[in-house]
Amino acid sequence: MRVINYVAGFLAMMSVAACNSSADQTLKAGNWRATLLRDGQELPILLEISQNPDNKTYSVVSVNGEERLQLDSAYFENDSLHIPMELFDSEIVAAVHGDKLSGTYSRLKEGVVVGSLPFKAVYGENHRFFKEGVAKSEKNVAGKWSTTFLNPATGDSTLAVGNFIQNGSAVQGSFLTPTGDYRFLNGSINGDSLYLSTFDGSNAMLFKAALQTDGTLKGELWSGLKGYKTWTAKLNPDAKLPDATKLTFLKPGFDKVDFTFPDSDGKTVSLSDPQYKDKVVIIQILGSWCPNCMDETNFLAPWYKKNKDRGVEIIGLAFEHSDKPEVSNPKLKRMINRFGMTYPVLLAGTNSDEATGKALPMLNKVMSYPTTIFIDKKGKVREIHTGFSGPGTGKYYDQFVEDFNGLMDKMIAEK
Repeated sequence: MRVINYVAGFLAMMSVAACNSSADQTLKAGNWRATLLRDGQELPILLEISQNPDNKTYSVVSVNGEERLQLDSAYFENDSLHIPMELFDSEIVAAVHGDKLSGTYSRLKEGVVVGSLPFKAVYGENHRFFKEGVAKSEKNVAGKWSTTFLNPATGDSTLAVGNFIQNGSAVQGSFLTPTGDYRFLNGSINGDSLYLSTFDGSNAMLFKAALQTDGTLKGELWSGLKGYKTWTAKLNPDAKLPDATKLTFLKPGFDKVDFTFPDSDGKTVSLSDPQYKDKVVIIQILGSWCPNCMDETNFLAPWYKKNKDRGVEIIGLAFEHSDKPEVSNPKLKRMINRFGMTYPVLLAGTNSDEATGKALPMLNKVMSYPTTIFIDKKGKVREIHTGFSGPGTGKYYDQFVEDFNGLMDKMIAEK
């Protein structure tokens, strides 16, 4: 009798639990303020969510100031909301409790979780760090800043240029480095403290800094699952980086680039193929995992559609986390479809120094993703541009576009 009563009680308890599921199967449309928790810090993320026409999946957009970055469609599975970011091997899995989400942000490798951070979100909030009217300061950080980032674990340092604009207590801008920029940063200044963040699917970044009495900035950077750096900056209207066209170059004895690699369908493509003869060719060294490459592709893909009939071609050389076609080709196809790339993207190897050196032995080194090689109609390398200053850098991006178009007009006009 005790066993029967126990079983009956257990079944009744399970029935009640089923009727009071801890996770909802619906998701409210609108603004969600999310955070990732790391080392006692909250890395804020702003999301815009709406239901797709299929009434089963959801559109999720990461908001970084002026940027609206579309993530992959979210869906429910096993009582949990899944927000995949397949290009960046990452995913958010969370339970929905009315106006709140709770779960994890995870990084994956070939489908296996290799690290995660606690994730939570609240519906109806759209402030990044402070609610409207809370952040107040008489300080101003607008302008150009000579910046040094330091990795305490290794002792390595990186020179950068911070470029910011300020409206009241709101601050936006980016840091430019010799290998690329930190994309769209947004936040606030409150008192003597600066707060900035961004989320691009690949990484969440949190910048904090305090204005010192001498006018310099002293701060910290938390990036992704484990990245951490300290940084200092000094206001300098003349701050600039090394010439991006001088960092990557051909080794002595080389004046050309040559390669043969398969595209995402396994078709072999070579720079020596007839379709590239007597044409200007742009070689885009990229990775589907690379946010800065995403920014460059957003520029190059529509530019190519508009200008390909002028006698110019583009070839993408992708260096992925895996050189296995069955692993990397689906990622390349997703990237091609997402950005409307109508030029070939080839799997050239992995993004290790050894692999890039083997694939492109004529270069001193592939030090940045993206790197762009400009080849003239005679097959000679005319310029190699390291890194990319995306639209989050404002006038630096505008200058890149102007320089790019000027170089292309010149090379296309040559006989």
